Amino acid sequence: MQKDGKSGGDAVPAPVAIALHRVLGMIAGGEATSRAAIARLTGLARSTVSQQVDSLIDAGIVEETESSQSVRGRPPRALTISPRAGTIAVADVDVAATQLAIADLGGTIIGRDIVNLPVDRGPEELLAEVSGRLRSMLAEHGHDPARVRHVVAGLPAPVDFQRGCAVRPPIMPGWDGYPVGDYLRGQFGAPVTVDNDVNLMALGEATQETADTPLLVIKVGSGIGAGIVTADGSVHRGADGAAGDIGHIRASARRDIVCRCGKFGCLEAVASHRAVLADLGIASPSFDDRLYASRELARLVADSDTSALHRIRQAAADIGEVVAMLIHTLNPRMLVLGGPLSELQDEILSGVRAAVYEQALPLATRKLIITPSQLGADAGIIGAIALACREVFSQAGVGRLLAEA
Repeated sequence: MQKDGKSGGDAVPAPVAIALHRVLGMIAGGEATSRAAIARLTGLARSTVSQQVDSLIDAGIVEETESSQSVRGRPPRALTISPRAGTIAVADVDVAATQLAIADLGGTIIGRDIVNLPVDRGPEELLAEVSGRLRSMLAEHGHDPARVRHVVAGLPAPVDFQRGCAVRPPIMPGWDGYPVGDYLRGQFGAPVTVDNDVNLMALGEATQETADTPLLVIKVGSGIGAGIVTADGSVHRGADGAAGDIGHIRASARRDIVCRCGKFGCLEAVASHRAVLADLGIASPSFDDRLYASRELARLVADSDTSALHRIRQAAADIGEVVAMLIHTLNPRMLVLGGPLSELQDEILSGVRAAVYEQALPLATRKLIITPSQLGADAGIIGAIALACREVFSQAGVGRLLAEA
C-alpha cells in the first residue's frame, strides 16, 4: 500500500479496517491458519477472504507458505504473521534493574538485555539508557527502528494508564507525573503503553496453558502489588489505575512500623522482600547486592536458620491475611505468587495458603488454585509482549499497520 509521504500514511477506511482486523486477528491468534479455515469460521465468502488475505500479504503483514504436513495431493498453505511486518519493544522496570526485549509481531522474542540502573537515578537517565539499548538491540538483529509497531513499559508503581506516567510512586523519586509514554513515543515514533509491572506479570502468567481466569497475581518484591486478569482476558486496572496497589493496605500486626508512603503498618512495610531482608540485617542497595541478598536469604532458609524461617513465615501470614480479603472480593480461579520473596516457595506458598484457607469461606476457595509463578522473572516481559501484540492487532492497530505498510 502506498504512503503519502507523511507520517502514518493514508488512513484505511473503517469498514475495510474492521474486516481486515477480523481476519488478521484469527491469523495472529492461531485460530485460523488457512483461507478455507477463515471462510469456515467467519462465514465469509471465499472470494472475500482471499481479497482480504491478499491485501495483508501485499502489505507485508502476512505470509503464506506451504505447510510441512504430509498430505496427498496439493500441499496445504499456511498463513502466518510475517517476520518483516514489524517489531515490538518492551521494558520491565524494577527497583534495581530493567529487563528489555524486542520481539516480532508473532510474539517470538528476538533479543534480550538488562539495564542495571536503579529507578532512583531518575526517569531521564534510566529511560535514555533503555531507549539506547533497545535501539542497539534492533540494529544488532537487523530490525529497522522505524518499523517498531508498539512499545510497552512496565513500572513498579501506580500508573495513570491514559497519561502514561507513574502517580506518586513511593519508591521512585522524580517519576511522579513524568511523561514516560510521551518520551518513548518520541524515541521510537510508535504507540506506547505504560502499565503497572504486576499487571504485565498477570498477563504473562495468563498466557500459560495451565492458567485459568479470573487470575490474581501477587508480586512480593521491594513492594507488594496485585495484578488481576478477568475472565475475558483483560486487565482490571480500576478507574484511576490504582487497582492492585495492595502494599499499602494495613496489616493487622505491627502497626507501629512506618512505611515509605508515610503511613503505619502497611503490608509492604512488614512483609515485602525488602522488609524481610532489613529485619534480618541483609542489605541490598544495588543490583549486585540484591542478588547476593536473595541468595543469602535462600541459604539461611536452606540451613533452617530460626530467625529467617520465623520472619518469612510471619511475612507469609501477613500477606495471606490480605490475600484472603482479595479472594472474597474478586473470587479468582487461580492465585499466582511471584517476585523475589515468593521464590522461597515452600515457606511462602504454604504460609499464604494456610492463611487463605483459614480466613476465606469455602465457596471462594473450593476451586481456587494457589501456585507459584510459572514464568518467574520473565513474567513481566512475556506479559508486555502479549499486551503489545494485542494492541498491534486491535482494530485501531490494524488500521495503523495498513496505513504504514
